[in-house]
Amino acid sequence: MHDDSSVAQLTARLRDAVHRYSEGEKLPSSRALVDQYRVSPVTVSRAIAALVAEGIVVSRPGAGVFRAGAPTGGVAGDVSWQEVTLSAHPATDAGDAEARRTGTAGVLGCLFTPPAGVIDFNGGYLHPTLQPERALSAALARAARRPGAWSRPPVEGVAELRDWFARDIGGVNGPLSGSDVLIAAGGQSALTTALRALAVPRAPVLVESPTYPGLLAVARAAGLRPVPVPVDGDGVRTDLLADAFRATGAKAFVCQPLFQNPTGAVLAPQRRAEVLRIARTAGAFVVEDDYARRLVHADSPPLPPPLAADDPDGVVVHVRSLTKPASPSLRIAALSARGPIFERLRGIQVIDSFFLPRPLQETTLELVSAPAWGRHLRSLAAALRDRRVAAQTALRRTLPQLRPAQPVHGGNHLWLRLPDGTDETTVVSAALSAGVAVVAGSPYFAAEAPGPHLRLSFAHTTGVSQVEEGIRRLSNAFT
Repeated sequence: MHDDSSVAQLTARLRDAVHRYSEGEKLPSSRALVDQYRVSPVTVSRAIAALVAEGIVVSRPGAGVFRAGAPTGGVAGDVSWQEVTLSAHPATDAGDAEARRTGTAGVLGCLFTPPAGVIDFNGGYLHPTLQPERALSAALARAARRPGAWSRPPVEGVAELRDWFARDIGGVNGPLSGSDVLIAAGGQSALTTALRALAVPRAPVLVESPTYPGLLAVARAAGLRPVPVPVDGDGVRTDLLADAFRATGAKAFVCQPLFQNPTGAVLAPQRRAEVLRIARTAGAFVVEDDYARRLVHADSPPLPPPLAADDPDGVVVHVRSLTKPASPSLRIAALSARGPIFERLRGIQVIDSFFLPRPLQETTLELVSAPAWGRHLRSLAAALRDRRVAAQTALRRTLPQLRPAQPVHGGNHLWLRLPDGTDETTVVSAALSAGVAVVAGSPYFAAEAPGPHLRLSFAHTTGVSQVEEGIRRLSNAFT
């Protein structure tokens, strides 16, 4: 049983039972609760979710569910004044304030941690079993023994790490050198710095449509106006990109030419040079978010080089993060650019953060310099391929109407078009009730979405069998 009344009954029984546990003590596993109360796993997960929302228990993915500690803090005051203050903008700012709230909601949705027992097709990071934890631990230990590991690093970043990123992005004899690279605290931070450097508040910034909600949030938080440029199976529509530059006068275009998030498109060869030419003609920059280069699948054809590797004129500001292929806690990225823009990027980053902790930079350098890094990337490529194939096969078998529009050979997710007229919010809610978490497509659009979509991430699963079970549960949401 897992109807609303059953969930309410189990929630009440668990609420009473929790008080028998000490603060921080672990509750029985979901399987044990299923056996004890003779209910379904979905009923247990929904009841646990209700208790988490009430603050009675906390769920720690991979560890279990624990009784929450007592709330801390002083006497509660009256914070209602903040609603007036935060809303007291001039009329011209009202839309900006609303846009910022919407952008934040999109980002938080991507970072949502499902309740225990729910299969996570929502998470954008690797499952712990796919992360190179042993290699990271060994790199951290070696970094701690480096001379000066705890001394203040250069504000631009450790020189050896900057040199490594320059070679990784542009090639050994490419256009970049270490002096063109800044070390940033992850891709999101790098994008924030780039947009603040390239556009003033209220200015338009061109973005792909659909695109990563975190980018839309960054733009709106900086007071910018995201202008969407549609993407098809070959990447951004360059004819519409030229029109958008002419219509808006924008001075920046943010794109993901490789395994675009969320569509998975790879920018076609004939469009690569066209993107740079159009931007150069407009006197504008291209911000290349190369987030997925180390998320290539084992069956992928050879990858095209970054746009930055074919850019002699300094049009491209390149972002390369190691967070996605390594660990969500390895907040390391490179922000590279050539020409006067570099000094502006450097100045903004210094003001925001001074510098990135040296132990983290030294750990990263140890990681990418070790043979274990190459082995990890090869293992990851095979694991992502296997999970993607499992998801595609299961979709063909049980939900053929949700097949991806194009082949995908990189990244960590599938972008699924729902049938016209489908309420994607209802589907997401029904899927969660069925024990699987997916993401609605609407937050990926800067303007009105052309249709309903789902984003299904397979990277945060334990393996092929869990992917298959997740698709089976998703199919239940459509019955």
